[in-house]
Amino acid sequence: MDAKANAPAPALHLAQDPEADGLLSRSRLAALVGMLLDQQVPMEWAFKGPATIAQRMGTDDLDAHEIAARDPEAFAALLSEKPAVHRYPGSMAKRIQQLCQYLVEHYDGDAEGVWRDAGSGAELLGRLQELPGFGKQKAQIFLALLGKQLGVTPKGWREAAGAYGEPAAFRSVADITGPESLAKVRAHKQELKAAAKAAKADGSR
Repeated sequence: MDAKANAPAPALHLAQDPEADGLLSRSRLAALVGMLLDQQVPMEWAFKGPATIAQRMGTDDLDAHEIAARDPEAFAALLSEKPAVHRYPGSMAKRIQQLCQYLVEHYDGDAEGVWRDAGSGAELLGRLQELPGFGKQKAQIFLALLGKQLGVTPKGWREAAGAYGEPAAFRSVADITGPESLAKVRAHKQELKAAAKAAKADGSR
């Protein structure tokens, strides 16, 4: 018997909420949707989104086929209910459906199919970048999350993930394992914002 098959799913702590993190830990689609939502809102808000969506759909998991087949207006309304899943629930609803439609079309709705047989980090990065809503940076961060916390480590994954793949980088959600590491990642992001603001001020003088 394959011992790996019986191993418990790695526990993620990205939403800092037991129920939301429980879904992220057992559902790779939820993790992808959380990563998609992780822009222009606090990280915890983004990664709590998949659990909120599942709850409003009356289920304890997310299904790519079901989301892809939903009426777009109804799905947008579901994300817009108070409290909204995202600052821009309408546009994010469209992106989530596009992601799920892509997964259905290319991977039969199985999120893990994106990386299950990837032969190298570079190949996996390319597959992630092909997902709707995933640019290079988002793809690299998710690749780093896969490698650091979810046991997906094709050859060259750290190199493909760039700076996000470095050990203990604390640059992104890939390094968040609890409140302490969340604080470090948040501090890093604030430093980047401050540096960008300063550079902009210098450039306008």
